[in-house]
Amino acid sequence: MRSPGVEEVGWVERLGRPTRDQPGPNAPPRGGSGAPTNLLCGAYHLDRARSHPLMDDLPEIVHLPARLGRHPSLRAAVGLLAGEVEQPGPGSDAVVPALLDVLLLLILRTWFAEQSERHPVPGWATALNDPVIGTALRSIHRDPGRQWTVAELGTQGGLSRAAFARRFTDLVGQPPLSYLTWWRLTTGARLLRTSEAPLSAVATQVGYTSEYAFANAFKREYGIAPGKYRKAREETPSTGGGPWSPVRPRLHGTGRL
Repeated sequence: MRSPGVEEVGWVERLGRPTRDQPGPNAPPRGGSGAPTNLLCGAYHLDRARSHPLMDDLPEIVHLPARLGRHPSLRAAVGLLAGEVEQPGPGSDAVVPALLDVLLLLILRTWFAEQSERHPVPGWATALNDPVIGTALRSIHRDPGRQWTVAELGTQGGLSRAAFARRFTDLVGQPPLSYLTWWRLTTGARLLRTSEAPLSAVATQVGYTSEYAFANAFKREYGIAPGKYRKAREETPSTGGGPWSPVRPRLHGTGRL
């Protein structure tokens, strides 16, 4: 998955492997008589100025209780990641960020699924799961360069233009064509960051009829010309491979709760 609004960051140094008798340097104080507890900590650096709508829907803390028999995929991902951090092997530098991406996606998927079961609320994730609006969003994401109309997007879900526009705005938080413009410019920014395609090619790929039209729209949205945006990104040191480049997770030693 590649999503906008997440800044690339470099790795942090991995802590030495903690053990029950010799905890790591940042291990929490021991105490209590509960079961041993390991803290596996990782991070993503977010660009708050260009946040992804999915992130805007999240609370400050996402809590997923560990209930037996629930979330087997999530449990498996945690186990794989913890094992790779404790005992890195050949290719660990590729395995760890991939597992961290998987873990993040499973956490988000699980949390949104639980929320929809309890009390569905408007938002990007809810919109993606809506049979009508989700179809329209996937069409826009798959082909942002197409000259979409509100009527055409509504037809895909069997709604009239007016009914579709109301439903889209209620769930997504902005009208269909405003979202389309946002997605086009967000995709254009990603292409400027990650490819060497000329500006004219980027403009065509995201649905603008000319380089000039794309540049004007981009500057209105980002406050900077596309060429300067690309140059600034190229001058920023980064060891990540894309916009979802996490800080390497740390395993904080064993404590008791």
